[in-house]
Order: sequence, then C-alpha cells, then structure tokens
Amino acid sequence: NFAPTYRVLPGRRQLIQSLAKMASGAERVFLATDLDREGEAIAWHLSEALKLPVSKVSRVVFNEITKRAISHAFTEPGQIDLDKVNAQQARRILDRIVGYELSPLLWKKIMPRLSAGRVQSVALRLLVEREQQIQDFKPDEYWRISVALTSSEQHDKAREAFDKLWQKVPQDKQPD
Repeated sequence: NFAPTYRVLPGRRQLIQSLAKMASGAERVFLATDLDREGEAIAWHLSEALKLPVSKVSRVVFNEITKRAISHAFTEPGQIDLDKVNAQQARRILDRIVGYELSPLLWKKIMPRLSAGRVQSVALRLLVEREQQIQDFKPDEYWRISVALTSSEQHDKAREAFDKLWQKVPQDKQPD
C-alpha cells in the first residue's frame, strides 16, 4: 500500500499560482519538457500541480531546437505518456527506498555523505559477491602438459629440448 506523496516546494508556490492563473484563461496548455521519462514526469507533475484537466493538456516533444523541429512538434502534439511517468516514479522511489537503507552503511564504512541508489546498490552487490568469491578461493595445484609429436629424425633434438625444460621444474613439483 505504498504511495508517494508530492508537495509543491514552499519557494515555488507563487510560481505555480501564477502559472495556474495563466493556464485557466488558456484554451490549451502545451507542455514541452525533455523527451525522456524524467521530462514526461515533469510534465505530469506540472499538470497535476496546476490542476489541469487532461483534455486541456497537450504534450510536445522535440530533440533539437530548430524552427523545423519545434514547428513539427506543435503540429503533432500528444498526451502525457503515463507509462513513462510511472517508470520514472518507480525508478525514483526505488532510488529512495534502496538509498535510504544503503547510504548510512556507506557513511559508516566508506565516507560520510555518500549517496547510494538502485545503480550504486547493484554495483556494490557485485563488488561484495566478487570479494566473497576471492575470499572463498582455494588454490589448487594443476599441471599443463604440452605434447609435440616429431618425426624420428627430429626425435633427438626434441628429447634434448624436453630434458632442458624438465631440469627447470623443481624436484618437489615433479610427479613420482
């Protein structure tokens, strides 16, 4: 039953009131924020704070500031994409939930004022798991054996090369 609560910052109430007054006299309100999830959420939050009816809100999206791109965006306005809004809210809430639990641990163990969120917590988990693998590692001796097959004419040369290599192997490492 978790639900986020949103409030207008005290320093922004006057701005919201001013925008709401302008919007009340407008036939349509165009919201043009970034085209990513964050931008979509900003447009939604603004429409909610201004108490705009959905029928009055149009969403315009462009990814370049040129006359052509902006004109095109306003000729094909859309609606706020609630899937993007919900995706952004989920990410933000997860950052808060995970961050509020993990950040105090980072303050104690690493350095004060570090902040952890969903990305940092996954990275930290990978580091912890890797460190655990390192701690659990049990060294085990192994041998790598290479074989070179030669003709009978090359046998003597190959035998000499092998004997030289074998002499470099410490006695206690040679098999019985």
